[in-house]
Amino acid sequence: MEDIILRTTDLTKKYNNKTVVDGLSLEIGRGEIFGLLGPNGAGKSTTMNMICSIVRPTAGKVELFGKELTSNKKDVIKRIGYIPQELAIHGDLKAWENAELFISLYGIKGEKLKQAVNSSLEYVGLLDRRNDFAKTFSGGMKRRLNIACAIGHDPELLIFDEPTVGIDPQSRNFILEKIKESNKKGATVIYTSHYMEEIEAICTRIAIMDSGRVIASGTSSELKKMVSSKEDMTLEEVFLTMTGKKLRDTAE
Repeated sequence: MEDIILRTTDLTKKYNNKTVVDGLSLEIGRGEIFGLLGPNGAGKSTTMNMICSIVRPTAGKVELFGKELTSNKKDVIKRIGYIPQELAIHGDLKAWENAELFISLYGIKGEKLKQAVNSSLEYVGLLDRRNDFAKTFSGGMKRRLNIACAIGHDPELLIFDEPTVGIDPQSRNFILEKIKESNKKGATVIYTSHYMEEIEAICTRIAIMDSGRVIASGTSSELKKMVSSKEDMTLEEVFLTMTGKKLRDTAE
């Protein structure tokens, strides 16, 4: 694959005697929306945290933009926008204050910072709520503010870790459309989820992850062909066939 944005090689994370991520090797090319599909506990968030240098791998390595992460952390991390599963906003700060706080961490100052704050809030549909405290926002609005805080420095790689958990369908659709819009503007996207319909709707390529390992990867059509010739097979059925497990125990 040409122009690799991210490469992991035998990436492993152990906590005591438990292996959470087990020898994970991935390659993601520029311009992809790459989906990592798996149930809760599959190791998706731990993988994203290692890619963002939040968690140190037990073994293996991460390369971003052609550079080894450990020795080039300062250079590569500023080119990433990370939207974590847990909200990383401050309820007692106004929307613009949250955005300004996080965007300024990338060294953006003065008038450029003001423009970046307004641009990111406008992008997620919150510019008219810029002076409202984050704690007054709905769950969906908080998720959107979380995104604004991560995109203001115009990153080349966007990592979304379960960004639609616990929000209403309208907010979910808004976020998915914004992800596709960001991709069209040039951003490479990694999207983790246990919602197969989201993964199938937006991702150009998908990896199925279970028990810390990627067990298959390809386009949606390629994954379906691996297990059946049925044309109407769903990703849910593909996952169940490959793992013997359901993605979710109950409907959410």
